[in-house]
Amino acid sequence: MEELLEILNDIHPDIDFETQEGLMDNAILDSMDIVRLVTEINDAYDINISAKYLLPENFNSVKAIYALIEKLKEE
Repeated sequence: MEELLEILNDIHPDIDFETQEGLMDNAILDSMDIVRLVTEINDAYDINISAKYLLPENFNSVKAIYALIEKLKEE
């Protein structure tokens, strides 16, 4: 999770990602942020987040993003 928080803080250092909810619903992360985030997560965790996982509920919080990472690592 620390690596994920570092990635997110590089994208938006002004956001407290540990407590912030609704990252997509509240437009905290925009489409360009998601592209960058997915690219960096894919590299950092050696996974592939395909288009079918690019859903707001998978990116609304750090917990949701990390749950997606864990799911994809198991596949």
